[in-house]
Order: sequence, then structure tokens, then C-alpha cells
Amino acid sequence: MADKISLKEAISIGIGGMVGGGIFAVLGLAVSIAQGGTPLAFLFAGILALITSYSYVKLSQKYPDRGGTVKFINQGFGISIFSGAINNLLWVSYIIMLSLYASAFGSYAPNLFEITQNKTVDFHIYATTIIILATAINYYSIAIVGKIESYAVIIKLIILIGFIGIGAYGLIGNPNVSQLALSNWESPVQLFAAGMVIFVAYEGFELIANAAPDIENPEKNIPRAYYYSVIFVIILYIVIAFVTVGSLPFDTIATAEDYVLAEAAKPMLGKIGFTIITIAALISTFSAINASLYGGSRVNFEIAEDDELPHHFTSKLWNQPIGLLVTALATLVLVNVLDLESISTAGSVGFILIFGIVNFVGIKCAKDTGSNKIIPILGVVLCVLALVILINQQLKSNLTGVLVSMAIISLCFIAEWIYKSTEKNH
Repeated sequence: MADKISLKEAISIGIGGMVGGGIFAVLGLAVSIAQGGTPLAFLFAGILALITSYSYVKLSQKYPDRGGTVKFINQGFGISIFSGAINNLLWVSYIIMLSLYASAFGSYAPNLFEITQNKTVDFHIYATTIIILATAINYYSIAIVGKIESYAVIIKLIILIGFIGIGAYGLIGNPNVSQLALSNWESPVQLFAAGMVIFVAYEGFELIANAAPDIENPEKNIPRAYYYSVIFVIILYIVIAFVTVGSLPFDTIATAEDYVLAEAAKPMLGKIGFTIITIAALISTFSAINASLYGGSRVNFEIAEDDELPHHFTSKLWNQPIGLLVTALATLVLVNVLDLESISTAGSVGFILIFGIVNFVGIKCAKDTGSNKIIPILGVVLCVLALVILINQQLKSNLTGVLVSMAIISLCFIAEWIYKSTEKNH
């Protein structure tokens, strides 16, 4: 009998997945797009995550499987070129998330220790080293990955909640609080677009799906795990955004865009605060890289097992699925080639599309899962709206991100079509 996952552990999987490197990487980006309305942008993104988590609850209860999202998509569409392409997109989205976390690590680390006196060179050295280190740990022992994750969740939450407590106190008499005034908010569409660019900060709740078969008392605990973790993270992000925008002038936030949380600790705690948050960011992003490498290699393995990727991916190398090495190498390329906003956009487009499709599966399987159809329908509509607004906003400000996103989605379909065609001929 395998050890069962308690409610507390299931919630920490969800929170750990969301409060990975996401908030450290994309907070500055959110402020640059939403300005004073940043807390609202996080709320918009959170509502989309919460509505989608309803479909995940129902599907996880009816079809519990360690393949999680991969299995739900196959359940909805059968094993086809479409399901294969979307599952491949899920795997690639994991790689994009890994690049985002490594990018955040590379941005924060030089603030503690400069190697070459050149921030750009240091960024590439740190981002590359951390991926190699995490890959080595994944090869060495999966148990260590779990241990690192469980400690890291506690450390980062203590530090973030401390940041909120001290930061909220520091807002008293801070002249920058006026930046939160309505007059500094961008238009509602722009705020929604900002929420969608940083949607990657919420995608981690889907990791609960992979743990669903092992959660004790699933009828009660699966819904609780999803809803509690998503609602907790929405509140956490909104308050962090509130404190950050109220603490620092917009131009300081823009200058420190890639490590803005550390900068926001400075007004209250000076250099010590800056250092503590930087360390928290490094622990968070490192644990997120560790867990996502593990998750990404498993997704790749499940897809190959379902015959949606070549069977070579089910083979092992040094006792781990070959997908682990492929995932790590692809991450190294992305993080050293793309900028933060393009990585974030590509990740958000991938996950919003996947979540839209999971919501669609939620509608299709509503009878079997006993779901209220209205919620997944709302999820599909919101995901479509989110994609349109996100792509439209990024076309104006970040064409590379949009092109990368479209290229990735197209490649997933082309690759799956080629694979299925050659399989047929054999």
C-alpha cells in the first residue's frame, strides 16, 4: 500500500506549484503593464485559475491518474493527433516554465554575488548552472526532489508572509501609496491583458491532478486541495502586488523589473531585506526548477506511453526517463535565447490554451463527472477571451513572444501529425 497524500500535503503541492518562481519572475512585468492596477491584474488571472480548477476537481475525482492533465485530454478527445499535439504543448509549456524560473534565478543571483561584473554574462552563467545542478539532483535521487520541495514551500511562504507583514506596516506614510489610486490604473482591457501575461504564476495548481490517485479521502480532499490552494495564492499575490506598488516609485520598479520583490523590501529593511528576499527567490526558483524538471520528464513519459510521442521516450537513461535530459537541454536553449517577457507570454499562451481545452473536456464529460456545465462553459469563454486579449496586447508590445507562442503551437501539431503518419505506415 503506497503512502497516501494528506490534505495538507495536497494543498502544499498546489501552493508549491504556484508560488514557485512565478511571482518572483513576473511581478515586475505585471507592474510595467498594469501600473497601479497590478493587484487587480492578479485577481483577474486568479479568477480564471479558480474557474478552471472546478473542471480539474471533477475530472480528478472521476479519472484519477498520475498522468493528470495528459489523461484528461485523452479522456476528452481519445488518442488522436489533436490530443497528442495538446499534450506535447503541455510538455513544452513545462519547459517554458523552467526557462522562466531559471531566468528569475539568473536575475536575482548576481545581486548576491557578481561573478564577472557584467550582469548579462552573470545572468547566463547562473541560469545555466542552476538547470544543470537541478538536473543532476533529479538523476541522483527523486526523494531529494520531494524533500527540497517540502522545505522550500515552508521557507518561501514564511518569507513572503513576513514581507507582507513588514511591507504593509512600511506603507504607513509612504508617499508611493498614492500610486495605487484609480487614476494610476490602466484601462480594464489592459489590466486583464496584464493578468494574462503573468497567468503562468498560477498554472502550478494542475500538479494536484498528478497526485489525485494518492490523495486520501478523495471525495472531500480533492476539491479542498484545489480550491484552498488557489484561493490562498490569489490573496497572497494580490497583497504582494499591493505592497510592492505602494512601496516603490514606478520608475524604480521598471529599473528592477526582474528582481522587483527584493527591491520592494529595501524601503522597510534596507540591504538586509533586499538580501533576505533575494535568498527566498533563489530557494523558490531552485525548488520550482527541481519540481518542474521532475514533472516535465513525467509528462513526456506519459505522452510516449500513450503513443503520442515516439516510444524511445519511455526508455531510461541513468535510471530516469530520457525525457528528463531532453527537457533540461531544451530549457537551457530557451533561457539563453529568449527574454523574460517572451518566455512569460509563450508560457501563458500555452497554459491558457491547455486550460481552455481542459474546461472543454469538463463540458464534454459533465454527465459522467456530475458537473454543473455552466462553470466549465464560463471557463472556455474566459480562456478564449484571455487568449485574444493577451495576443492582441502582446502584438503591440512584444511581437517575439507572440511569434514564439504561435511557432511552438504549430510545431506541436506538425510533429504529432508527422509522428502519427509515419506510425500508420509502419
